[in-house]
Amino acid sequence: MNKLFFCVLLYSSLVLAQKKEQDSISFYLKKADAVYGSDKIPLLKKAVSLAQKTKIDSLIKKTNIKLGVQGFYNNSVQDILNANTNIYNLYYNTKDSTLLAKHLHFKALEQRVKLNIDSAYFYYHQSRDISKKLNDSLAVGNRLLSIAFIQKETKDYLGAEISLIEALQYLEPINSYIYLERTYNALGLVAEELSQPKEALDYYNIALSYNELNKNNIGYLYITNNIGLLYQRQKQHQKAISYFKKGLAFDSIKYKYPTQHALLLENLASSNFLLGNHNQEVLQQYNEVLDFRIKQNNLRGLSTTHVNLADYYKVLGNKNKVLFHNYKALQYAKQAHNNKRWLEALENLSELTTGEQSKQYLREYISLNDSLFQKERQLKNQFAKIRYETDKKEKENVVLKTESQQKQAEITYQKQQKTIGWLAALSGLLLSGFSVLFYFQRKRKILYQAQLQKVEAREQERQQIAKSLHDEVAGDLRLLHRKLEKSNLIEEAVKLNAVKENVRNLSHQLSSISFDKVSFKDQIINLVSDYFELDFKIKVYGIRDYDWTTIDNSIKRLLYLSTRESIQNCKKYAKASTITIDFSVHKKYVHLNITDNGVGFNTKISKKGIGLQNLQERVEELDGTLTITSEVGKGTQTHIQIPLNV
Repeated sequence: MNKLFFCVLLYSSLVLAQKKEQDSISFYLKKADAVYGSDKIPLLKKAVSLAQKTKIDSLIKKTNIKLGVQGFYNNSVQDILNANTNIYNLYYNTKDSTLLAKHLHFKALEQRVKLNIDSAYFYYHQSRDISKKLNDSLAVGNRLLSIAFIQKETKDYLGAEISLIEALQYLEPINSYIYLERTYNALGLVAEELSQPKEALDYYNIALSYNELNKNNIGYLYITNNIGLLYQRQKQHQKAISYFKKGLAFDSIKYKYPTQHALLLENLASSNFLLGNHNQEVLQQYNEVLDFRIKQNNLRGLSTTHVNLADYYKVLGNKNKVLFHNYKALQYAKQAHNNKRWLEALENLSELTTGEQSKQYLREYISLNDSLFQKERQLKNQFAKIRYETDKKEKENVVLKTESQQKQAEITYQKQQKTIGWLAALSGLLLSGFSVLFYFQRKRKILYQAQLQKVEAREQERQQIAKSLHDEVAGDLRLLHRKLEKSNLIEEAVKLNAVKENVRNLSHQLSSISFDKVSFKDQIINLVSDYFELDFKIKVYGIRDYDWTTIDNSIKRLLYLSTRESIQNCKKYAKASTITIDFSVHKKYVHLNITDNGVGFNTKISKKGIGLQNLQERVEELDGTLTITSEVGKGTQTHIQIPLNV
């Protein structure tokens, strides 16, 4: 009886303690919702810490997602990383695929803060694809919205419009008002860039109608500001000013929403300035925005404010101030990759300075402008250019290979002669045997290194061809496609679009696997994510146990392609439900073992397909071995062994 009473008492104490921790977490989350900006972070960190102690998955997930998102808004890479580490660990323990999608989402946020737009775009797509397979419409719509913003930033306005319309297809059936508001607001921004002001205003008004349903104050301020900017660009400054003032009149905006306050205040000052009001009030408004953005370390915003201040002082004839603010604008625009302000600052400085300094700014302006806007070329010249560059590269590689072999042969010969000379003085037979062994070992190592260089050179050639196809051919096809659409040649436009997609697919197939921005470990994780199915389980071992940065890229590329080929074969031919992938490094070899529970095949009868033949050739290029063991009805085992350094 006493034991039972003690157990009940202990259980009750644990329940009460856990309830107390949950109440504390709710307290910190509510308090974080009540404050603004960077003040949220300490409260969210406290909530995360308490949630980790409870070991309740739902609380850990909720608190870390809030911390990661707020870290993005505050441009804090470390807070995003901390939250994402906890998210990934939770996924590793629970195998909840929604957490894997969120992990990749946070990887994208991290890259956006670091201004690595290509990597952010990559991770957004990975996250979206997993959410699609999970039928998570809200997550898919949200990722598409983020993808569209990146496309807009890189001036792919048609691509952004397509992504946003696709997002609506996921968000409208679930009545996600807040994201529908954001999507229509983004469509308004894209319509403006496509010189469609009427359509843009219609989109903004739809966004406002959704805003009335979700009562999102920040969204209201952004839409109001965008409508004001729409009128400002049309030189209807009185209408623009009315919208900026409408936003600034919002309750306690300066305290509750300081970022939106600064945005509206700067645009109000700009409209007054463009109307010819060059009074002290405009200057005070610009300086207030400048002080706020300095505190927030908003590099992109600072470049814009300094350009505006330079324009203000230019009207007043204060050349020193004009130079100072243009220098500052250039400095911040470079750091933030704000190309528009970068060009403006260079153009202004080329006009304000003289002599060689002016010429230098003008040269920088021309160079940057040329890199951002490609000249239209004839399609028939594109493939000729690619063929020419490929042939030229091949010839250069042959010359480099010959020179390298000659140099290595000379080094080997000299070392061999020295070795033979020293050992001959000690003993004939022993020395001869040792010299021969050393010679062959050295020769194998040199040949192996040369083979690695040859493989790497071929991958670089493929990458160059893929880049030319993607950046030049597909880009020109996109321009021609747009012209056909505007000329109402719809059938021709559809056919050309199919050609463009074939070119893009070919470029992706040729594109090399790079481990510079996305690590080998993450590449494997992303590959597994791509093939995620509820009825097709993929187990990966050993990928987290080794420092893959010490392994040569050619070896990692082979391991990646081998893994991809095996997974594809399992899905396409083996009818497997489970596949196990095991990476290991032993002594001087790296091993890859892949096992599936598929239908198997008779290795004595079945011939290797093109994929396996290519894989066999790649393995042999690196002096490795490929062994495939299979029996009908008993699955297939693939073993690859690659020497790290012969």
